[in-house]
Amino acid sequence: MIHYALICPTEHEFEGWFRSSSDFEAQAAAGHVSCPVCGSTQVARALMAPNVQPARGRAAVPATETATGSAPAPAAAPVPVPAAAAAPPAVVAPHPAQAALLAALKEIRAKVLENADYVGADFAEEARRIHYGESEQRGIYGEASAEEAEALIEEGIDVHALPILPDDRN
Repeated sequence: MIHYALICPTEHEFEGWFRSSSDFEAQAAAGHVSCPVCGSTQVARALMAPNVQPARGRAAVPATETATGSAPAPAAAPVPVPAAAAAPPAVVAPHPAQAALLAALKEIRAKVLENADYVGADFAEEARRIHYGESEQRGIYGEASAEEAEALIEEGIDVHALPILPDDRN
């Protein structure tokens, strides 16, 4: 298996495993490799540092050793690839309907963040104050535990969770 660093035209970087270089080329040409963030199928290999293992019994000489003899810190040990990884690559093209839904969720979330007041950890308290007329009527967002959100709903206070989007986890 070959591990490639990949990049899309909007410079989202991600990784993929392929059986061979020609396997990557064939899948990319057929549009089967796509960016997990934006869904673009115009994917190319990004620059990567090679991970060359020394022959057994010989000491490794770092390729970037300087004239003074100082060498960079050693690279992390390679991660073993499980037998199940011999399957097709980990990057899967999203269905067009999924890409459209993700775009709609991004737009909705952006409008909420643009038009509502952030109240942080005081969300549940401020939502109650607004509901009971103790504070001005306005849109708010912030953090609440699952228990706090459930209690608000039981009180008849209309709350909705903002969707967690792929970009939020990067």
